Formats: sequence, C-alpha cells, structure tokens
Amino acid sequence: MESSHVSALQAKHQGIEQRIREEMARPAPDSATIQALKKRKLRLKEAISAH
Repeated sequence: MESSHVSALQAKHQGIEQRIREEMARPAPDSATIQALKKRKLRLKEAISAH
C-alpha cells in the first residue's frame, strides 16, 4: 500500500516538473506560476523522501 502511495507522489512530482518546463518554454513565462509549482514540487519531494 505504501509503495503505491509513493508511486502516486512520484507521478505528481513528474507532472509538476513537466508543467514547470512547459511554463518556462512559453514566450512570456509567469514567474508566480513557476514559483507556486516549484513549491508544490518541493513539498512532494519532501513527502516522498519521508517514506
């Protein structure tokens, strides 16, 4: 059960990473959006490493 939870967290982490790359590739990236995504990504990384 716990490994599926970690897998779900890792999938969310990858999804956020992709959204950050997409936002940064735009002609005028929104720095507030990027900052919020990076904070979410960091919280997920901390949750993954806690398991």
